[in-house]
Amino acid sequence: MRVSRRETAAVGAGAVLVAAAVLLPRLDRGVRPRLDIGPERFGTHEQASPLFGTWEIHASWGTVPAILIAMAAVAWGPVVAQRLSWRSLTLVSWAVACGWAFALAMIDGWQRGFAGRLTRPEEYLSQVPGITDIPAAVRTFAGRIVDYQPNSWVTHVSGHPPGALLTFVWLDRIGLHGGAWAGLLCLLAGSSATAAVLVAVRALADEQTARRAAPFVAVAPTAIWVAVSADGYFAGVAAWGIALLAVAVHRRLRFPILVAAAAGLLLGWAVFLSYGLALLGLPALAVLASAPSRQTALRAFGPAVAAALAVAVSFAVAGVSWVDGYTLVQQRYWQGIARYRPFQYWWWANLASAVCAIGLGSVAGITRVFDAAAIRRRCGLHLLLLAMLAAIACADLSMLSKAEVERIWLPFTLWLTAAPALLSVRSHRVLLALNVVGALLVNTVMVTNW
Repeated sequence: MRVSRRETAAVGAGAVLVAAAVLLPRLDRGVRPRLDIGPERFGTHEQASPLFGTWEIHASWGTVPAILIAMAAVAWGPVVAQRLSWRSLTLVSWAVACGWAFALAMIDGWQRGFAGRLTRPEEYLSQVPGITDIPAAVRTFAGRIVDYQPNSWVTHVSGHPPGALLTFVWLDRIGLHGGAWAGLLCLLAGSSATAAVLVAVRALADEQTARRAAPFVAVAPTAIWVAVSADGYFAGVAAWGIALLAVAVHRRLRFPILVAAAAGLLLGWAVFLSYGLALLGLPALAVLASAPSRQTALRAFGPAVAAALAVAVSFAVAGVSWVDGYTLVQQRYWQGIARYRPFQYWWWANLASAVCAIGLGSVAGITRVFDAAAIRRRCGLHLLLLAMLAAIACADLSMLSKAEVERIWLPFTLWLTAAPALLSVRSHRVLLALNVVGALLVNTVMVTNW
């Protein structure tokens, strides 16, 4: 058999979970979660729950390129991944991921699918023109988080630390104005996470495993949200932080301290892009736990922590308290749409959204992550993927991630797309086909809001 019974059962369970999340809220059984909260205030984007979007069968000029990329990945991806040189493989995987994400976005069209996504009233770019004094904006950032007061930040700005807004302000200051440039930043950074994942898998496992993972990561369904949301940018920053830490721990380097410090800088910056990325501490600890010796782990731990703290100190000097911001964000969260989203639905529907994001092929691969023998040996890839699953569980149970997790959890879910590398090579084309067909289906039958 190309796919074992265990993987087949996992795929079936994932499909049932998604079907239940789609169908149950629409059945009139007296226990219906209150999802139809009213377009007059929050819009109609919850009609496609558990994904955040609207049902609409459509196509555009991105449809044909997306189908061609998908077909090529299934037909030749596993073979090409074995034949390319390592450097070429990482660059080609990044290029394919970039093209795949852009083509998927273009199924919705240029303005609706790419250039206009980050220019909407609730997005970062809407606040950029009002930032005339950057130091003052940073210093007074926390005071504008809570809603229903004069000059409150818009939804996405208020829900994140100031690093996210600062990125788009700096992009504007260097002359790259508007949604197309902002989308390009998210596309390039987010798709670069493909190369970062491969680098990390090679360091944590071996090159052969990384080569097997390459096609899955390059055409992962997570690409649907990479080019159209700032979370793609966040995911790219976080991915390279974890990848550099893995390299510092497991590879023989000329300057390991500098590589570890670079990892700490990126991870520290990631925490000031999104509050939820504090959970990156779990995969970072998993990478350190997989070190061949305690001395090696400590050699990377010290510079990484020092660099991450340097980022936090820099923001503190500028007048930003991450803890105060996080406290106020929780207040803002419950002022908005979150209070209409029932946790009894979303705690498990979030997982259905994650299944859509990683694809059923990746769900099959996750069954191999729980290999007791590999965990006892402290196999780096297994520990890292387990840590990503633990981070997702923590985010889910926090009640601060109800809905929209297909984009919010990108920094964690994109790593799970490498899980099929743990499966038999004979199953790869079948599982790749499941993933790309799922991604094309989502982008064709609905318009995602992000």
